[in-house]
Amino acid sequence: RKGYGRFLIAFSYELSKKEEKVGSPEKPMSDLGQQAYKPYWMSTIVDFLYKQEAGASSMSIMDISKKTSIMAEDIVFTLNQLGILKIINGVYFIAAEDSLLERLTKKHPVKNPIVDPSKLH
Repeated sequence: RKGYGRFLIAFSYELSKKEEKVGSPEKPMSDLGQQAYKPYWMSTIVDFLYKQEAGASSMSIMDISKKTSIMAEDIVFTLNQLGILKIINGVYFIAAEDSLLERLTKKHPVKNPIVDPSKLH
């Protein structure tokens, strides 16, 4: 309960970012695997969306994937779980105003210990 599992998940994604690759756990994922990864995905994606500039009104799933190294299908799954993914005529939309994202960042905070990417070589 000290957050070491989450730290290792974050560490693996930071290594993926450094290698400019997208990462994901093996599929199919066990129930325990989903319990470990789902909170990480939620906090990381919500934090990423919340920190985007107000002028960035258009962003694709692939943009989020490139910046977080989280696989597109895991992002779609997570946004759907958060209730902010809308599909109109087969096109995905993230429907979340700043106030909703602020509430979600409080509900799904990025927790310590946090990986410092500047310390990776």
